[in-house]
Amino acid sequence: MSEPAPQRDLRAPLLTAGVLGGLMLVLAVRDPHVPGSYGVCPVYAVTGLLCAGCGALRATHELATLDVAAAWALNPLWVLVVPVLLGLWVAWLGARAGWWRIPPLAPALVASAWGALGVLVIGYSVLRNVVGDGSLVV
Repeated sequence: MSEPAPQRDLRAPLLTAGVLGGLMLVLAVRDPHVPGSYGVCPVYAVTGLLCAGCGALRATHELATLDVAAAWALNPLWVLVVPVLLGLWVAWLGARAGWWRIPPLAPALVASAWGALGVLVIGYSVLRNVVGDGSLVV
């Protein structure tokens, strides 16, 4: 008789998928384009400047309704980040399920990635407020 396969703890990635799926359903049904439906960006409310996240909720609504062009017009950085986040979730699920093993990352690599992300977010926030043609401004 063979040994039973070890029980894998998939609760965290599956719960994450369920919660995010539910939120996507809410966004698909309740349009954030309606003023006051979800509130306002606190950075924009206080400073009048667009942050890197401004337009991301509306862009997520557009992605939930499969309108990638409209999502891109609202926040191109978010449209590029979503597939990366999806890939990271798949890697997490696969590692938890035992489909593959992900080696630990060197702390210097992790620190560099966080630094690059910070530079990207700050640079994008600055660019979308100074570009004169409106292509990065919502």
